[in-house]
Amino acid sequence: MSTAILAMISVAVICLVLGVIIGVVGKIFAVEINPLIETTEELLPGANCGGCGYAGCSDFAKALVAKEAEPAQCPVCSDKDLQSISSNLGITSEEKEKMVAIVLCGGNNKTATSTIQYNGIIDCKAAASVAGGYKGCAYGCLGMASCARACPFGAIEMKDGLAIVHPDLCVGCGKCVETCPRNLIKMVPAKAEVHVFCSSPEKGAAKKKVCSVSCIGCRKCVKASEEGQISMNKFVAVVNYEYYPAPEVIEAAACPTNCIRKSQ
Repeated sequence: MSTAILAMISVAVICLVLGVIIGVVGKIFAVEINPLIETTEELLPGANCGGCGYAGCSDFAKALVAKEAEPAQCPVCSDKDLQSISSNLGITSEEKEKMVAIVLCGGNNKTATSTIQYNGIIDCKAAASVAGGYKGCAYGCLGMASCARACPFGAIEMKDGLAIVHPDLCVGCGKCVETCPRNLIKMVPAKAEVHVFCSSPEKGAAKKKVCSVSCIGCRKCVKASEEGQISMNKFVAVVNYEYYPAPEVIEAAACPTNCIRKSQ
């Protein structure tokens, strides 16, 4: 028998032995996948946005099956999706209130003054830590679009140096909230229509110097709303989103700077 044939037979035998070993080891160390996890993951939106608090839909599905999470934790799922997931898990579906992000600032390039020409990294955290951004208000939107880039659903756009959230596109994943170094972005009920687009606690006179649409602390909106709906945090009005006022408050308050309104 020639050397070539012997080599071929040897290789074939080795491959066969290795194949058997791999098969045996695979069966010994095989991890059985719960079919309920697979069906649950298939019912999830597959956005992998992390808004549920888990790394992705796969991890969330495992947590649901293990009863370590609730279907309503998914910000992307519709009520119909939640019912399907709950039915698949054999649990009662819970209705959830839709939450959306909102940027509580109205200072764009036209209404807020500029103090410097910023030429650094186009990132809000970088601008805040190095030069504080180019706008005069130390509490306003930095306008570097970090939140827009972080949004997986394209719900945020920049208009004149101000981040604007489109509520019809926002699913409430909260990714944008994490990116804002000035904590201007809040998750609020989608049904809430009244917002104060200012977050500066400074006195009205100081704010007016740097932003024409800032809250001057006149308290007109507080007086126009029911008790507990709008309160003052130092010199800025704050909406209580657990007991938010009706849109009629906007007209009744007659805000002199138009910083309390329905939308940006």
